[in-house]
Amino acid sequence: MKIIIIGAGPGGYETAIEAAKRGMEVILIEKGNVGGTCLNEGCIPTKVFCRSAEILEEARSAGEFGVCFRSDGMAGADIRADIGKIRQRKSEVVEQLRSGVHTLLDNRLITLVHGRAVIKDAHTVTVDCPESRDYTADCIVVASGSAAAALHVPGGDLPGLATSRELLDIDHVPESLCVIGAGVIGLEFASVFNSFGSRVTVIEYCGQILPRFDSDLAKRLKQSLSKRGIEIITSAAVRSVSPLPADGSVYGADDGDAGPSAYRIVYDCKGKVAQTVAGKVLVAVGRRPATDGLGLENAGVEYGPKGIVVDENMRTSCPSVYAIGDVTGKMMLAHVAVYQGLRALNHICGRKDNINLSVVPSAVFTMPEAAAVGLTEDECKEKGIACRTMKSFFRSNGKAVALGQTDGFVKTVVAEDGHILGCHIFGPHAADLIAEMAAFIGMGATVEDLRSTIHAHPTLSEVFRI
Repeated sequence: MKIIIIGAGPGGYETAIEAAKRGMEVILIEKGNVGGTCLNEGCIPTKVFCRSAEILEEARSAGEFGVCFRSDGMAGADIRADIGKIRQRKSEVVEQLRSGVHTLLDNRLITLVHGRAVIKDAHTVTVDCPESRDYTADCIVVASGSAAAALHVPGGDLPGLATSRELLDIDHVPESLCVIGAGVIGLEFASVFNSFGSRVTVIEYCGQILPRFDSDLAKRLKQSLSKRGIEIITSAAVRSVSPLPADGSVYGADDGDAGPSAYRIVYDCKGKVAQTVAGKVLVAVGRRPATDGLGLENAGVEYGPKGIVVDENMRTSCPSVYAIGDVTGKMMLAHVAVYQGLRALNHICGRKDNINLSVVPSAVFTMPEAAAVGLTEDECKEKGIACRTMKSFFRSNGKAVALGQTDGFVKTVVAEDGHILGCHIFGPHAADLIAEMAAFIGMGATVEDLRSTIHAHPTLSEVFRI
């Protein structure tokens, strides 16, 4: 059997590797670098920035732990971010992992084709590489990913405005940064650049940050970020963005910026018009499925602004075409794309699996971290599901106290019969801890099952002893 996969992001290349293991011939088409958004301009490089910010914060507080850098001074005297070295490390990490992907794809059954793919019909894809060439297969899997959503206001398309891609390549730490959007991407960059030394303002349209997360978690994270000096404005709709003169006289001006010295962001908030000024603007208002130019209509594939329409097996309206990952407009997470790809491949091969695509952990790498899996308390109320919540706090956890990271809690949502429905963590290493609760929920475990599980001491995982 032969399969064509459009897009070599996590979903695409993982599906290609698994298909080859099953003896299938794979044509993997990628117009850019393998690894997709996640590896090249998303998850991985952002985490490099997050790690640098984390080390900065630890160094600044080292004196509280009795650690001196040298005999003439305590930690925190003059510690700053070297953006050039941070970017260099980011590039090295990305290149190392990208090389690793190429090694995994070095398989006689996998042909990696560089170029732009257009679906010609239900079994044919045309690639411009550089001359046009047709490839045919039994099935096609579309894994083309997503692109940063635009800011549809006057000035929203100014060339100086940044998406996450441009901010990861910035050559200086801006004196001031305005982040439009308080989702995962926006808050991670807000947290990072606050640690790097920028004065950060976040503007969010919804009434809370992280609109899809548990409301208690979102409130505590907002409080924590605000304590660090990040100004967060919710229930605010950006009205316009305009450049200010490059005369260096405006608050927030950045000598390192080409063009305008700063930007004025005008917004509506609770019936009033307000404004802020920043040397750099990050537009983080979400992402949109990358369906443009794929030729989906040529195979009769149904799609719209929210992405390609698929069934529970990731099959589109065309029986020989599947779609996985961000392009489906479902949960835009790299790990979701990987398992959607496995589900699609299993269906193509006539195999059944136990993958539960409704139990998906997600994480936000702010400081402290936030993570979630399963239903929130509000979602249970909306669906008429009777539930109760249980909380435990990091301030009572010995390891967290020793780390000096006691801010946060674990909120567990439990059904009347004791089954765990959801878990929401705000605190140290939340992104790692959430995996345990994802396993419990996926297995249909109860609170008693959790209480009966022995956790090592002293570890942060003991916070689950509820």
